[in-house]
Amino acid sequence: MKIKRNAAVSLFKGMARIRAIEDLLALIYPLGEMRTPTHFSIGQEAVSVGVIANLKNEDAVFASHRCHAAYLAKGGDMNRMTAELFGRVTGSCGGISGSAHLSSPEKNMFSAPILGSMVPVAVGAALSLSMDGKKNIAAVFCGDAAIEEGVFSESINFAVVKGLPVLFVCENNFFSTHTHIKKRQPSIPIYKRISGLGIRAKRIDGNDVTEVYKASSKIINSMRKTSKPYFLECQTYRFKEHVGPNIDYDNPYRTRRELSYWMSKCPVKRMEQYLIKNRALSPKGIQGIKDAAQKEAEDAVRFARRSAWPRIRDILKNVY
Repeated sequence: MKIKRNAAVSLFKGMARIRAIEDLLALIYPLGEMRTPTHFSIGQEAVSVGVIANLKNEDAVFASHRCHAAYLAKGGDMNRMTAELFGRVTGSCGGISGSAHLSSPEKNMFSAPILGSMVPVAVGAALSLSMDGKKNIAAVFCGDAAIEEGVFSESINFAVVKGLPVLFVCENNFFSTHTHIKKRQPSIPIYKRISGLGIRAKRIDGNDVTEVYKASSKIINSMRKTSKPYFLECQTYRFKEHVGPNIDYDNPYRTRRELSYWMSKCPVKRMEQYLIKNRALSPKGIQGIKDAAQKEAEDAVRFARRSAWPRIRDILKNVY
C-alpha cells in the first residue's frame, strides 16, 4: 500500500502540531500556571496520528492518561486542550478535569487516568455500536502495563466471544512508570501472548507513522467488514519523564544512551526524511508546516492565559 502525497503530508502535520504544543507546554510548565499532572506524548505521536487518520468522526476513541496526542489527532481543539491544562473555564472540560481527562464528545474522544480503565469502556462502546447495527468501531489506546490488569483480559475475552468491533492499540513504551517490561512480563512478545486469547494480533514499529498508518488502514477496513476485534502492538518510546516536563536519564530505570537511541528514531524527524526522500515536500515546505504548528501552539497558550477561571459557586456542578 502506497501512501498518497496528501495523506503523507497530513500525517506529518498531525505530528508536528502535537510536538509543537507539547514542547511549548513542557517549556512553560515550571512557571506554575498549570497545576495538573501532565503526561506528555512527545516521542509517541506516530501511534495516535497513524491510527486515527483511518477513523471516521463517528468512530469512538478512548485514551489513557497520556492522551494529548489522541485528543488532537481525533480533531480535538488545541485551544480548549491548552485551556483545560491551565484550569480555565474555556477548557474542553471546563477547566475542572486537567490533562489526563481530556475529552471531546463532539469528536467521540474520551480519556481517563486510571490504568486500563478505558479498555472495558471501549468494549462497551463497541457493544453499543454492534447492537445498533452500525459499521463504526471503537479504538482504545493503552500502555504496555495496562495489559497486566485483570480487566484487560476480561475485555479481550468479552470482545472475542461477542465478536465486537474494538481495536486495542497498545503503545508499548517498555515502562510502567519506572519499571521496565523485562521485570514485569515474560519474554514472549505481547502480541503473541494476546493472540492466544483468540484475537487477531500484530506488532509494528510505532515510531514509523507510515507503517502505523498502513497497518491500521488494513486492520480497520477488515474490522468494518467483519466486526471482529483486533490487537495492535506499537513499539514506541516516551522522551520525557513519566509525568512532568523534564527529560530524565542516568537514573536506576534508564540511561542517557538508551534515551539517545530512541531519540534517533524520532517519529517526526523520520517523517521529515520520508517526505523529502519521496519528494512530497521540500525542506522549505516542511519548515513552513512546523512554523504554522508553532504559531498555533503559541496562540493556544495566549488563548488559555486570557480565559477566565471557573466560578467558585460551580465547584460542585456535575458532581454526583
